[in-house]
Amino acid sequence: MIVTETPIVGAYLVDIEPSRDERGFFARTYCEREFGALGLVTHFAQCSISRNAGRGILRGLHYQAEPHGETKLARCTHGAVYDVIADLRQDSPSFLRWAAFELSSENCRSIYVPPLVAHGFQALTDGAELFYQISTSYHPESVRGVRWNDPRLGVKWPIKPPILSARDASYPDLALP
Repeated sequence: MIVTETPIVGAYLVDIEPSRDERGFFARTYCEREFGALGLVTHFAQCSISRNAGRGILRGLHYQAEPHGETKLARCTHGAVYDVIADLRQDSPSFLRWAAFELSSENCRSIYVPPLVAHGFQALTDGAELFYQISTSYHPESVRGVRWNDPRLGVKWPIKPPILSARDASYPDLALP
């Protein structure tokens, strides 16, 4: 695996190093020892999937408030997505910055998202599916979101207009100083 820091402090891209032969390839997508050596979370309490019927579906931007903040390791297992992270940690050097990456079943890339960094994505293909490893259990009372087109963030989404759930469309703009 190749683990590379993103412009968002504490967030990493995880790229595979495939071992190929005539059958295809084999590659690690996670290694407790390597993650631990980097000071990253190595325990995941929950795994989830998100399947998206159509191109243009946008989910996010989501996070869980403390003390139930969650670290996520997300990978696209089918199709492709435009994956976005936005730093909401007021004490972070990358506060209010966002970054985007294409995750796909072809590139096998994962994104490691630390707590209080909002996460969202837009499906670039029909049937796009994400697999999540999550450090803490779902805590409904701690679920938060930021509107997908919050002007303070200025995220540039590739497909307009997006297809949104009522919940994601109703998230407020940031209420930060």
